[in-house]
This record gives sequence, C-alpha cells and structure tokens, in this order.
Amino acid sequence: MRAKRVCRAPLSGSDEAAMEEGDMVIDEEKANLEARTTQAVEELKSALSTQGKGAQKKKIEVLRALRRLLSQSEVPPVEAAIKAGAIPLLVQYLSFGSSDEQLLEAAWCLTNIAAGEPEETKSLLPALPLLIAHLGEKSSTLVAEQCAWAIGNVAGEGADLRSKLLAQGALWPLARLMLSNKGSTARTAAWALSNLIKGPDPKAVNELITIDGVLNAIIRNLEKADEELATEVAWVVVYLSALSEKATSLIVRSSVPQLLIGRLLASENLQLLIPVLRSLGNLVAGDAYMVDSVLTVGNSITDQAVSSLIKCLKSDSRVLKKEASWAMSNIAAGSLEHKKLIFSSEATPLLMHLLATAQFDIRREAAYTLGNLCVVPAGNAAPPNIIVDHLVAIVNGGALPGFINLVRSADIESARLGLQFLELVMRGYPNGQGPQLVEREDGIDAMERFQFHENELMRNMANGLVDKYFGEDYGLE
Repeated sequence: MRAKRVCRAPLSGSDEAAMEEGDMVIDEEKANLEARTTQAVEELKSALSTQGKGAQKKKIEVLRALRRLLSQSEVPPVEAAIKAGAIPLLVQYLSFGSSDEQLLEAAWCLTNIAAGEPEETKSLLPALPLLIAHLGEKSSTLVAEQCAWAIGNVAGEGADLRSKLLAQGALWPLARLMLSNKGSTARTAAWALSNLIKGPDPKAVNELITIDGVLNAIIRNLEKADEELATEVAWVVVYLSALSEKATSLIVRSSVPQLLIGRLLASENLQLLIPVLRSLGNLVAGDAYMVDSVLTVGNSITDQAVSSLIKCLKSDSRVLKKEASWAMSNIAAGSLEHKKLIFSSEATPLLMHLLATAQFDIRREAAYTLGNLCVVPAGNAAPPNIIVDHLVAIVNGGALPGFINLVRSADIESARLGLQFLELVMRGYPNGQGPQLVEREDGIDAMERFQFHENELMRNMANGLVDKYFGEDYGLE
C-alpha cells in the first residue's frame, strides 16, 4: 500500500497553498474524463511550439490543466494520458533552462502517471534521466522534491526499475536530499530511498550507508523529527538492517538502537511503530553485538527494550505482536542472563496467552521465545541443558497444549518446534513426570501422525520420541 503514492495536494512551500478550485473529481464519467485528458495532451503539444510573449504562461497553464486531471480525479486518467502521447511531451517540458514552475508541474504529472499500473509506471523510462538530473543541487528544493516523489513511485514498482534507477545514479542525489533541513523534502527523499534500496540486491544499501552524513541524518531524524519523517527514516533503517551486515554493524554501534527503543516506548502511532519495531528486530537478529553488548542486562536501555516489546505484545495490532514476539525470541536465544530477564518479566505470561489464543504466525513466534527460555545454548552437538525452573513454570502455566497444537500443524517448521519442546518436557520435567504430562494432552497421538510421514527428519524425530518415552516399559513401576 505504501509503495506508490498519488500526489494530490501541492508540496509544502509551493505557491499553491491548497487544492485549487474544484475538489476531487469523483462523479465525472470515465469517457468524458478521458476525452478531456486527450485534449489536454494535444494542448500540451501545441504549447511547445508557442513563441513570443505569453508563451511561458501558456505552457504552465496547459501543464496545470493536465496535472489537475491526474491529481484531482478519484481514478486518475493515466492510461488516456499515455495513449495520447503525454510522456515524450512531459520529458521536453523537463528540459534544462525551463522555469521552476514549469518543471514542478511536469514532474507532478509524471509522479501521478508513475503511481499507475505497472505498465504505466514503466512508461516513464524515457523521463528517468531528467528526473534524476533535477535532484541535483542546482535545482530548487520544490522541483527536486517533486522529482524524488516521481522516482519513488518508479522504484516502488519492482526490482527491474530499481536497477535502472540505480544504474542511472539516483542513489546519491536522493541521499543528499534526505539530509535536507526541510521536513517534507527529507521525508519524500527517505520514502523514495526506502523504495529504491529494498532489495534483494544488497549493493545499494552497502553504498548508501557509506555516504557521508547519511547515518547522522538517520540519527537526527529519529531523535528530533516529527512522526511522519521518523516513520520514513525508520523504513530506510528496516532495509539497511535487513540487507547489509555492514550497515547493521554501523547502526548497532551508533545511538540508533536507543532512539528506536525510545520511539517504540513513546509513540502510539502504528505507522511509526511498525518500521521501528521491525528495525529493532532486524538489529537483534542480525548482530550478536546488539544483544551481547548493547542490551546488557542491568542497563536502562535493556529494561526499556523489554518494556517496549511488552507494550507491543499487548497491542491490538497483529503485526506488532508478531514482530515483538520475533524480536523477543532472538533476545531469549542469548545469554542465560537475558533468558532470566525475559522470564521474570511480564512477557512470559503474555507469550503463553498468545501461544494459546493468537493467530498461527504469532503463536509460532511466541513458541520460539518460550522454547528459547527453557534451554541453555549448547556449545557442541550434545543436547542443550534445560533450565528446569523455566520449563516447569511454562508447562504449569498451561503452554503445553499450545506446543502440541503446533505438532499437529501442517507447517513442518512449526511442527518441528513443537516436537522439540515435547522432547524438553519428557526429558527434563522433574520426577520423570514429563511423558505423563504429554500423554494427558494427547501428545502421543500428535506425534504418531508422523509415523509414516514423507519428511524423513520429522518421521525419525517423532518416532524416536515415541519409542524412547512410550516404549514397552512405559507405565511400569
């Protein structure tokens, strides 16, 4: 939903403070709208050859007429504009030496054409070199910002167009724009950058993080900017931390983790919380230094991190609950001190509740966290040592049926996770009571569904557990 955006209102700081006469055109018949669009493109062509006094004014008038049709219609007539030949004409209107007003209107038209269907977005290929060129320092801020918006729409269409933009040099000027002190310009540039670097090739993010001033701009905007700008910058951090070990390492060793945690604690804005939480989760998952050195038990930042994740576990948002559970599972996979910290917090009962009641993807992430709390990471091939008091508390808290439900799921990875937890219970629950607890919850039946399963690993694992804990001697004194 956020990949491409129609520009309906003038940019902040332009001469048009609000939508001009006429609100959005909603009820106009499609045929009439298309006819008006075709006529506007014809006038665009005619105005190009206009000479003498009034020529400049005429060019802006016809550009504005087309732009209004493309921005004030409920369904912009993009296809009609393209068929009438608008793209090569708009490229001519973008030529160097044109007035800022002309450039702005032409770029605005291209922005909304790029927000259309995939083939409509691809039609902008001839315009890309000039759109990128107008991002430069010699352009006015308004023109550069509007061109950044158009480029962001093109980049949002897919990997092929992103590759073309990167090959033509869009990354550096967009990065420079993100350093702007003007909030709307930095916001538009950050949004366009997040579309441009989203992958899957990590080359762009590795280049972006080395550009002088980029990391400082991220820090500044996460620290001081309004929530709209912070949201777009957080999406940049999402892709940097997801695609590049180099970027992740630099980010973790800066003040960004603290700033992300602060935003997570302070805000209730879901649009901001999602990229902030995802960034934090990427950092926790991607760099051992993050958990081992930044989230040191006893430090205030660590307590704040756990508190912010607990807040997200309590959220009504499915996305926040899943992402928080995932981030928590990576912390719980760390040191014994981190396991104890999470276990003793409000997170544990919340995670057990999610395991029992939440949607499947959240239940799986909650299960990973609870399972991680029960084992000390093994340093060799031997089975991991069990943290018995954690295991007992989690089983007694009612989590066992949730793990058995995972064993019954069609998702092999989740079923494997469920089997691993059953093995912990049967091996480690005090006084040899584990097998009885599993049997009482119909765990044997759940495991036996793998008796003839096509997945050899799962078949051997389940059959081995049944044979080991429920063999001929089971139940004998």
